[in-house]
Amino acid sequence: MPSITTAILFVTAPILISTTSRNAHVSTSAFTPSRIVSPHIFPLFSATADEQSKQEDKEFVPYIITRGDGSTGGGGLPMPNKSKNMKQKLEVDMTAANANTQDVDDVDDDGLRRPKVGAEMPNGRPSWFRVPAPSQSEKSRYAEVKNSLQDLNLHTVCEEAQCPNIGECWNGGTGTIMLLGDTCTRGCMFCAVDTSQAPPPPDPFEPFKTADAISRWGVDYIVLTSVDRDDIPDGGSGHFAATVELIKHQKPEMLVECLVSDFRGDLEAVSKIALSGLDVYAHNVETVERLQKFVRDPRAGYQQSLSTLEHAKKVKPGLYTKTSIMLGLGETDEEVTQAMKDLRAIDVDVVTFGQYLRPTDNHLSVVDYVTPEKFDEFRRIGEELGFKYVASGPMVRSSYKAGEFYIEHMIKKERNEQEQEEQNQDRDIIMN
Repeated sequence: MPSITTAILFVTAPILISTTSRNAHVSTSAFTPSRIVSPHIFPLFSATADEQSKQEDKEFVPYIITRGDGSTGGGGLPMPNKSKNMKQKLEVDMTAANANTQDVDDVDDDGLRRPKVGAEMPNGRPSWFRVPAPSQSEKSRYAEVKNSLQDLNLHTVCEEAQCPNIGECWNGGTGTIMLLGDTCTRGCMFCAVDTSQAPPPPDPFEPFKTADAISRWGVDYIVLTSVDRDDIPDGGSGHFAATVELIKHQKPEMLVECLVSDFRGDLEAVSKIALSGLDVYAHNVETVERLQKFVRDPRAGYQQSLSTLEHAKKVKPGLYTKTSIMLGLGETDEEVTQAMKDLRAIDVDVVTFGQYLRPTDNHLSVVDYVTPEKFDEFRRIGEELGFKYVASGPMVRSSYKAGEFYIEHMIKKERNEQEQEEQNQDRDIIMN
């Protein structure tokens, strides 16, 4: 998911910050070749009766949506309603109590639940989802972060989306930098990010501007993330790598986490980022294996995601790997536990669990609200399986402020121990 003055970056729910603000202006004269450590090439790419009848059909049978192809925001458009014959058949098969709300597509052939758009939502949102409103004080951390972002000419999606966590998140520090623009080439059914098959080309000076902004913040832990960019040959991995290198050049002691896509399973792209000097390689599997096809874009996949996480650690032993899973989409306890076992089998270090919340009516409905007790149970299971850290709670997101705090201290502690061990070995060699 310390404040700026204590130089630690906290995130409760990802504050998505794009350095491609429509109002931003980048002066190319501000960036000189001497600032590049290992330069990368950034490619430029270039109310009638019929209507009433239709409404009745919608009331009887919730619509099914097409899988997202990236052509529309949120990943899909409604398909035509089922035929009246199908509606009549449903009415015969269902009891009078649930004829207008139950949909046969809510349950798999094996009887397990799955999410769908238009399905009935659970009644009411539990009390544990209440979050504090942003402070209105001009001296608050929220105001300081807001003003600093404006001064740096950075664009925050959390403001436009009116994220309910913005008060807690900004009062805790800052947030997650979003690279490569704010338009995704995929259409996952849980995500409200705008999608397009041909997003605007990335800003080739964005890595410089990002590194400069971060150095002015004075933070010690930063999270970089992005939308999926399947329109770019390397998926944007070179853009990520250059940003990491520039950050490390300006502040070598800064810890950098990259929350990246699966790059269509391109392991060369994974290697490029894993070897860029980052400290934490993060990629979200999002949900359990059975629900992947209902939740994620068809170009994503469970095994493909696991392969990228495994490869990152293979090419850079000692690199921390991290992933996140949403709950409340119809998964079973056994499926969640199996996902954790799969992750530990490839030596993933950190996992986070959070409640899925529907961004709009055009996205997957919540199947159920997972209790804090159940989240705590998954935390205990994860720790028993050997994860170095498990952040699990209803409001936890992939970048979670307590998670960043713990990971930072974990990394520093383990590296200090490793340095001490190497010094002891050198001393023994000299003495002998």
